[in-house]
Amino acid sequence: MTYTIGLLGLGTVGTGTAKILLDPTRRHPILKDVKIGRVGVRNPDKKRDVAISQDILTADLKSIVTDGDIDIVVELIGGVEPARSLILEAIANGKHVVTANKAVISRHGDEIYTAAREKGVYVMLEAAVAGGIPIVQPLKTALGANRIHAVTGIVNGTTNYILTRMQAEGASFDDVLADAQRLGYAEADPTADVDGLDAADKVAILASIAFGGRIKLEDIHCEGIRQVDAADITYADRLGFTIRLLAIARRENCDNFTDSDDRLQVRVHPTLVPNPHPLASVRGVDNAILVEADPLGRVMFLGPGAGEGATASAVVADIANIIAILQTETEPILHPLLSCAHQHYCTIAPVEELVTRFYARFLTRDESGVIGELGTCFGRHGVSLESIVQIGMRDDRAEITIVTHDVLEGNFRAAIAEIRNFEAIADIPSILRVL
Repeated sequence: MTYTIGLLGLGTVGTGTAKILLDPTRRHPILKDVKIGRVGVRNPDKKRDVAISQDILTADLKSIVTDGDIDIVVELIGGVEPARSLILEAIANGKHVVTANKAVISRHGDEIYTAAREKGVYVMLEAAVAGGIPIVQPLKTALGANRIHAVTGIVNGTTNYILTRMQAEGASFDDVLADAQRLGYAEADPTADVDGLDAADKVAILASIAFGGRIKLEDIHCEGIRQVDAADITYADRLGFTIRLLAIARRENCDNFTDSDDRLQVRVHPTLVPNPHPLASVRGVDNAILVEADPLGRVMFLGPGAGEGATASAVVADIANIIAILQTETEPILHPLLSCAHQHYCTIAPVEELVTRFYARFLTRDESGVIGELGTCFGRHGVSLESIVQIGMRDDRAEITIVTHDVLEGNFRAAIAEIRNFEAIADIPSILRVL
């Protein structure tokens, strides 16, 4: 039997997907049962880098999701609308969906999953997180016998590229960002990447799958990397750390796996990562996701997080998974390991209740007693300091860095609020968490 694909979008990933489907040789034999029936594009007359027949191109995307001959709709146009509406209409017409769209899933996944379950179709999204790295299906299947403690990842290649170059060259954030935009690693408007919004979309999806519950995007604490200065990169290195933008989803109580109301920590922020940690060595545009589970322990998935070939490979793998099920099923019942059946919303702990270590950098008057005053204030708020060091001078100000032991974030923030009012404090340029 031949299965017909309706492809929405023929950009970078769409082109890569079409190339694989049009040349299935030396790939899994199941792909020989796939054909591209129709392709939705903005401009059907545009010259393209793939041998797509002109007669299957259309600017009418809605006609594809309602076409009775289409079995699987592959949504690769990105953004929230019209992607959301097209996905829902495809589902309503009984079509399975494959998408690489993290934004629409993180914001409207509950609506989409509910509609898919009621209609008895699959929504597959391996390509929505970390490009070509297989992580969604492993969390659903290969790691299904484990109790997941935490999922921690570098899931945005743009910010990892920027931080890697800042570390290697001692360059400023603005200079490296401008270069990244020139080289095509960063968008003209880099907000989603450098402010952590892209990573928040992805960790919402990962947390939902890892912990079997729905995640409200607005509950995720999100910080970007604009505040990271070259000085912080240097001082972190001296202290034995590397700064990376991490997306973290962690169960607060790892001893209790039966309560669906267990609280999670779900957050995105720049983090000082100890140099021996496996995520500290992930450089350039690569992505990596570390899963901590019982009984497995630690396992890390590393590879290209974007690009034509990497993301297209994940898209086509989802297509193959759907076809494999359709070829073998005897009843129209959704496969329990590949469908998204969870309905409850996870409880996300407020960031003020997080217990973690902190790094902070202060610019102060160069006078005696400042370090003692800082230590006393932190002590009053129950913040234990691992180190407090005057590094040197910057613009006629003494530069002091501190690293805490594990402390309650609310206590640390209360101390910082008091310290900001100290007469000797000129500025607090950086506050970063420590893994």
